[in-house]
Amino acid sequence: MKIAIHIGAHCTDGDHLTKSLLKNADQLLSHGVAVPGPMRYRGLLGQIMVKLKGSVATVETQDMLIDELVDSQKVDRVILGHQHSLGVHHRALEDRRLYPLAERNTAWMRNVFPDHEVSFFLGISNIANFYPDIIDAVNDDQRPPILETIDPRDLFWSDVVENIRTACPDAPITVWCNEDTPVIWPDVMRSIAGLAPSVSLNSGEFDILEQITAREGMARLRAYVDENPFQSSAQRARILNAFMEKFARDDTVEREVSLPGWTQDLVDDLSENYERDLQDIASITGVTLLTP
Repeated sequence: MKIAIHIGAHCTDGDHLTKSLLKNADQLLSHGVAVPGPMRYRGLLGQIMVKLKGSVATVETQDMLIDELVDSQKVDRVILGHQHSLGVHHRALEDRRLYPLAERNTAWMRNVFPDHEVSFFLGISNIANFYPDIIDAVNDDQRPPILETIDPRDLFWSDVVENIRTACPDAPITVWCNEDTPVIWPDVMRSIAGLAPSVSLNSGEFDILEQITAREGMARLRAYVDENPFQSSAQRARILNAFMEKFARDDTVEREVSLPGWTQDLVDDLSENYERDLQDIASITGVTLLTP
């Protein structure tokens, strides 16, 4: 069995990927891909991970879990996911690091399925956005330790990816940028489902774009696509980006950060770091970076 696991990150896709894929559940099943509902496995998977604490699961444990996940004998790929896979929100920024539990948690997940092929899928975002998003998400008493001890300039996603590769060298990782998801969402969906780019999906491809685009823009986009079907992923990304730039709602693309010591110069520095970070990620063996 191929086990594809969406491991986060926080404040990026959330459960949207699972929801978009579930809209195509019957179609995916015809390709041998199962998308079990999160309530079906998250509690059980967590219990098994805690019980094993990194030990390798027995054949009996694996078979029991696969039976819980899959109803059809024709399935050879299962898609799982949870935004807390690398740690809960307040542990995303800890010990002056970004996701210090990534290595341990992914190793634990890998060892739940030792006899199966495991791959990880990770959406990331510019630290200039991610850091404030985490601060907003944690409790009031959890904010001071982060603000007082963690310099956002020291945080790099490539460190997280390298740690996961060290923990699970046989598990390929696919990474994408949250900033790109409105235009590459169909690629993300097909990638985690193991489908070729030529395979059409029935629904969900505009789910992220729809969240940030005015209703008029989405109506015009759907009408345009009905008359002019996409000919390639690159062409689709160009068209979706053009519609997004024209019809994106201001409240979804404009952001003010009011954190102590944060200036435009800091945001610019973090954005430059992000670009270099993406280059480093793309160069890591076993990692695929999805781009428009």
